[in-house]
Amino acid sequence: MTKDLFGKALLDFYNGNVSEDIITSTNISDEDVLPLDYLFRNYSEMPKLEQEALKLTQGYVLDVGCGAGSHSLYLQKKELEVKAIDISKGAIEVCKKRGVLNANLLSLLDEKETFDTILLLMNGTGVFQTLKALPQYLEHLKSLLNKNGQILIDSSDIKYMYEDEDGGFWQDLNSGYYGELDYFLKYKDEEETPIKWLYLDFSTLKMACASAGLQCELLAEGDHFNYLAKLSI
Repeated sequence: MTKDLFGKALLDFYNGNVSEDIITSTNISDEDVLPLDYLFRNYSEMPKLEQEALKLTQGYVLDVGCGAGSHSLYLQKKELEVKAIDISKGAIEVCKKRGVLNANLLSLLDEKETFDTILLLMNGTGVFQTLKALPQYLEHLKSLLNKNGQILIDSSDIKYMYEDEDGGFWQDLNSGYYGELDYFLKYKDEEETPIKWLYLDFSTLKMACASAGLQCELLAEGDHFNYLAKLSI
C-alpha cells in the first residue's frame, strides 16, 4: 500500500484524531465500512476463531500483518515472546506506541527467523495475494517453522458471493480462481493503490499444503463460511 492510508488511519485513531473510518471494497462487492476501533479491540471483542487461535499459540510467535498489534499485545500479557511484522509503517509505529516490544516493518517473504507459532489472522490467506503465489508463500512459511512448529491461519470461502437467486453459482471461468480479488481502500477521500487479496477455501488450501509438504488440519468453522486451520510439517 504505497500511500499507507491504513497506517495513517491507525495513527489518527491512536492520537484521538478520529473523524471517519476506513472504507473498503472489492471488484465484486460494494463499499463497506471498517471501523477503526475494531482494529484496536481487546480479546473479549475478538471473533471466536481469533480467540481460539490465540489460545493455541505457544512458544516464540510471529504475528504476520499485525496491524495495530492487538493480537501481539494479548500474547505478551500471556508472557509469550512475540515478533510482530507488517508492511504498513504507520501500523508498526502504532504497535510500538501501544507497547508491542518487537514490532518490525517487514514483509513475510523477507522474514528469516524461525518460530514455534506463526499467526496469520483476519483472513490471513489474503497475504498470499494470488493462487499462483501460494506455493512460494507456503514453502517460505515452512522454512520459518521450528521443530513441531505450527501455522495458525484463517480465511473464508467466498463462493456464496457468486450465488444467484435460484441457488446456482455464476463464475467467469476465464477470470481465474474465484477467491482472487482486487481490494480497494479509501480514507479521508484518499484512495490507496489497489492490491490483490486472496480468500481461500479450505479444500484448495489443503491441496496446496500437501504439495508443499505441510499437513493442514481444520480446527474450527465460523458462522459465515470462515474457518481456522493449523498447518504443520
